[in-house]
Amino acid sequence: MSPETAIATSHKAAELEDALRRVIRGKDDVVRLALVSVFARGHLLIEGVPGVGKTTLGQALARAIDCTFQRVQFTSDMLPSDVLGISVYSALDQEFEFKRGPVFTNVLLADEINRTTPKTQSALLEAMNEGQITIDAHSYVLPQPFLVIATQNPVEHHGTYPLPESQLDRFLMRIRMGYPEAAAEREILRSEAGAAHLQDLRPVLTGADVLEMQQAVQHIRVDEALVSYALEIVRRTRESEFLSLGISPRGSQALYRAAQAMAFLEGRSFCIPEDFKPLAVPVFAHRVVVNGHYASTLKKSEQADQVLGEIVESVAVPV
Repeated sequence: MSPETAIATSHKAAELEDALRRVIRGKDDVVRLALVSVFARGHLLIEGVPGVGKTTLGQALARAIDCTFQRVQFTSDMLPSDVLGISVYSALDQEFEFKRGPVFTNVLLADEINRTTPKTQSALLEAMNEGQITIDAHSYVLPQPFLVIATQNPVEHHGTYPLPESQLDRFLMRIRMGYPEAAAEREILRSEAGAAHLQDLRPVLTGADVLEMQQAVQHIRVDEALVSYALEIVRRTRESEFLSLGISPRGSQALYRAAQAMAFLEGRSFCIPEDFKPLAVPVFAHRVVVNGHYASTLKKSEQADQVLGEIVESVAVPV
C-alpha cells in the first residue's frame, strides 16, 4: 500500500474518531484504542464501574458504522442458545429449523458479559476466534465485518463471573473507563449527558469501508527491529518471576496487528516504536496471570498493569 493510499483511507477513520469523541467526552485515549481494535480485526473488552460510559461507547461505535447491530444484556440465567440460536422442530415440514440468535450481526454488544455463567460466556469463543458458530454439527458463517464489544464490571463487584483466560485471550485488548476528569464531567452535565448526542449520531462508515480499512492495515510495513522489540517484551513476560502465565503467540500477533492499526490511524504506511510501546499494556494485561510472589495492595488487574509497565520500560526501544 502506498503512503498516499494510507493517508487517503485514514481520513475516513479520522472522521469516525471525531464523531465518537463528540459523544464520549474526555476519553480521547479510550476512543483511539477502541478504533485500533476495530481496524485490527479484534474484539474489544471495556471494563469499568457502572455509569462511566462503557455501554455508550459500544452503542456509539455501532451507530457510527452503518452495519447490523445487536445488543445482549447478559444475566445469570442466560443460556448459550440465547446468544447463538436454537434448532426448532417444525411439524409442518417435519424437520428442524435453525432460528438464528443475536450473534448473527456485524456488531454485537455483549453488555456486562461477566454477569452470566462461564457456560454462556464460552458460547462466544468459536464466533470470536473463527467468525462462525457450530450448532448440531452444522457450521454457520457470521456476517463480516464481525466485532464483539463486551463490557464488564470490575470482578470485585457482587454477582460477577470472572472470564477464563481462554476467553480473555480472544479479545484484542482490554481498556478501562474510569471516572471523567472534572472539566469533562462539567461539560457532560452542561450538555445534558451524552445521550442526546448518541441519538443524533449518524453513520460515518459502511461495513464495506471497515473491511477496506482492515485490509489496508494488513499492508502497513513493520521493520524487523520492531518485531524483535515486541518479541523481547513477550519473552520477558514468560520469564518474569511475577507472572505465572506469560504472553502466548496469539498475544504477540495481537500486538503486531494493533501497532499496524495505530500507524494507520496516524496516516502512516509504516510502524514506528511509538505504535508498539503504548499498546503493550492494553493488549497484554488481560492475558497474563500475576503469581503469589507479587505482594501488593493493588487489585490483581492493576498488578498486571504495573508488572507489564515495568517490563516494557526495561526493554530498549529500537532506534
